[in-house]
Amino acid sequence: MPPFPDLPLTRPSLNHYGSLEGMIRTLRAHQPLDLNAQRWRQAHPEGTFAQWQMQAKACLLDGLHCDPGPVDLRARTLDSKQRAGFILERVEFNTAPWSRVEGYFLLPTGVPYPVPGLVVFHAWGGPMLFGKDRIVDTGRDHPLLAAHRQECYSGRYLAEEFARHGYAVIVIDAHHFGARAPRGLGAIPAHYDPFTLSTAKYQALDTLVREQLYLGVRQLNWAGTTWAGINYWDDRRCVDYLRSRPEVDPERLGCTGLSGGGWRTNILAALDERVKASASVGWMSTGNYQQIYNIAGAIGTFCLLPGVWNRLDVPDLTIMGAPGNHLVVNCSEDPLFPPEAQAEAARQISQGYTWAGCADHFGHYNPPKPHCYDAQIQAEALAWFDRHLKEARA
Repeated sequence: MPPFPDLPLTRPSLNHYGSLEGMIRTLRAHQPLDLNAQRWRQAHPEGTFAQWQMQAKACLLDGLHCDPGPVDLRARTLDSKQRAGFILERVEFNTAPWSRVEGYFLLPTGVPYPVPGLVVFHAWGGPMLFGKDRIVDTGRDHPLLAAHRQECYSGRYLAEEFARHGYAVIVIDAHHFGARAPRGLGAIPAHYDPFTLSTAKYQALDTLVREQLYLGVRQLNWAGTTWAGINYWDDRRCVDYLRSRPEVDPERLGCTGLSGGGWRTNILAALDERVKASASVGWMSTGNYQQIYNIAGAIGTFCLLPGVWNRLDVPDLTIMGAPGNHLVVNCSEDPLFPPEAQAEAARQISQGYTWAGCADHFGHYNPPKPHCYDAQIQAEALAWFDRHLKEARA
C-alpha cells in the first residue's frame, strides 16, 4: 500500500481498513488541501494572512451546513443555589428555532462585576447519559460519573474550578448527550433518570443510546446539516447568553474543554471572533497522521464535515482563530494521537501565528500524561485565561 511521504510513526498503527486501506490512503493523499495554511502560503507567495483566513473560515462555515438565522434567546433562570465561591443557576434559552436547551450558569461571588466569561464543554468519551452534569456538581452523583471525573479531571468538577477563580461559566449538553440524548426510541424508554440507575442498568441503557449515534448522523445529514453544525450554533448561543448577562464583560470571553469538548473549542474559537481566548485540551492532530494511526478511536461524528477535510487540516482550525489567544494542550502519552502528529500540528500552528503577526498569542503545552484535563492542566489553562482575560484588562 502507498505510504504517506515523510510521516514517521513510532507507535503501531491502531487504524486499518483491511483490503480497502490502500485505496483510502491513496484517496487521502490525492486531496488538494488547498486551504491548509502552509500549502496556501506556498501557492500564494504574495497572499496575506487575512486573505487566507477569510477563505478558510468561509470553507469551515459552509461545511457545517447549518444556519439557524437570528434567534431570540428568551432566556430565563429556572432556579438558583448559593455554593462556595459562586452562585449556581439552572437556566434555559433558545439556540435555534428548533432547539431550546437547559444549562448551568455559574456566577462567581466576592468579586467585582463585570467578570470574564467562559463557555466550558464536557468531553465526548464517558457516560453519554450525562453531559453538563459531568463538570458541574448538581448535588447528585453516580459511580460512573465519579470514575469519569477522577480519570479525566483529578476528581474535580471542571466548570466549578473556573467559577471559583472568578469566571462566569455557561455549560450545556451537546446534542445526543445528557438531557438531549434520544428517548422513546426502540428499547430506550421515553423517560429515565440516569442518576437513579444501577451501574449495570446504566451501562445497558448507555449502550442503547450509543447505538443510535449512526442513526443520528444520518438523520442530521438527511435534514441537511451536521453534528458539528448543530453544536457550533448551540455553542455560539452560549456566547450570546454570556453577553446577555450584565455581570459578564462581553469583551472578555473564552472557551475550553477536553476531547470532544476540545474539538468544540477549536471550532468555536475559529469562527466566533468574540472568543478572545481558548484552551483546547486533547484534540489536535493532522489529517494525514490520523488517517494512518487512529480513525476508529479518535474520529467521532463531531468530526465529520464533508467538503472541509479535503481542503483544510485540523491545525488550521486554531490558526484561523488568530489574533485570538489560543492554547492547545496535547498530552504526549494520549493514545488517541501519535506524538509526531502533536508536534507537527503545533509546528504548523506556531508558523501560522507568526504569519499572522501575533506569535505570542499561541501557546502549546505537551505534558507526559494520558488523555485528561487534570489539576495540572487546569492550572495551566487558568494561567492562560488570567493572562489574556484578566491581566490584559487590569
